Amino acid sequence: MAKTKTKRYDAAEYLKTTEDMAAYLEAALEDGEPAVVVQALGVIARARGMSQIARDTGLRRESLYKALSPEGNPEFATVLKVMRALGLKLHAEMQNV
Repeated sequence: MAKTKTKRYDAAEYLKTTEDMAAYLEAALEDGEPAVVVQALGVIARARGMSQIARDTGLRRESLYKALSPEGNPEFATVLKVMRALGLKLHAEMQNV
């Protein structure tokens, strides 16, 4: 019997367009968990190219990988820098409470 080869799933491989990236982040924001949002930003940054995001933000690539990992806890200023470098904006919307 032949062995089945598996490959680690990487969402970054499927984020081809800016619309894909925005939808991915929107889904993470709807989840409401800060760690999910941070990890989504990390996936989007990898899809775009972490080295370019590091240059655009003025932060070290290694620092970005760490901050945007599932265990990361970046400062809000870092999140905003990364979002700006990715061409993404945060929007506020009132919800019925």
